[in-house]
Amino acid sequence: QAVIKEQLQESQGLCEYAVYVQALIFRLEGKIQESLELFQTCSILNPRSADNLKQVARSLFLLGKHKAAIEVYNEAAKLDEKDWEISHNLGVCYMYLKHFNKARDQLNNALELNRHDLTYMMLGKIHLLEGKMDKAIEIYKKAVEFSPENTEVLTALGLLYLQTGDYQKAFEHLGNALTYDPGNYKATLAAGSMMQAHGDFDVALSKYKVVASSVPESPPLWNNIGMCFFGKKKYVAAVSCLKRANYLAPFDWKILYNLGLVHLTMQQYASAFHFLSAAINFQPKMAELYMLLA
Repeated sequence: QAVIKEQLQESQGLCEYAVYVQALIFRLEGKIQESLELFQTCSILNPRSADNLKQVARSLFLLGKHKAAIEVYNEAAKLDEKDWEISHNLGVCYMYLKHFNKARDQLNNALELNRHDLTYMMLGKIHLLEGKMDKAIEIYKKAVEFSPENTEVLTALGLLYLQTGDYQKAFEHLGNALTYDPGNYKATLAAGSMMQAHGDFDVALSKYKVVASSVPESPPLWNNIGMCFFGKKKYVAAVSCLKRANYLAPFDWKILYNLGLVHLTMQQYASAFHFLSAAINFQPKMAELYMLLA
């Protein structure tokens, strides 16, 4: 920063590169508004630079001004039509504005220009937001073909197979993710939940023990540990773990549902009523909750 200051004094603030680097430093320090102003200065100093406009748009995006970011990205696209990053970021902006058709078009355009894992992930996310799980799986499969060692993509695909009940494929992809990255807590948690679903509570708990050391503040982790203890008929331990999960994620209806279920099993009806009523507030269309409440 001292060198930048010196350079700006010499050039009377007209050294584009010095201003650009100072803006990047501000962004890394979390001063997004200041970085935006400096990138705008760069853009005035050099209006033909697509990179300067991209950085202005990025700062606007980080400030949550998605419409303004789209306008600037479109200006940048006029200067550089073959930049996958512009198309990708336009797609992300449209996704946040819930313009899913436009978002898909931009992301597909980005993939035609240059294939990246991140673009595949975003495209899959859009299909999931639209409730099209089959299409999301197809996109993630293409991503795995393109980048077979990306643990994030492998885990995401494994979790989707888990949701559709295809345990064989889920186990295969989650296993691959853990081969490349044994410390991947999402894959470990998902693998543990599959063992738990098959009644292997002790094996699942050993998996969760590994996760607990790296992410002790994970609500799904404590929810699953609690339900393992419930399966082993250790109800006090189950309530203790579920209450920790509830403390970490007070608006998660599944945790409230499980707390209601455990208290009901322990014949603590007032507590069960309390948690099931809370769960119904968040999930009013689930018949099972009303059945337990009754």
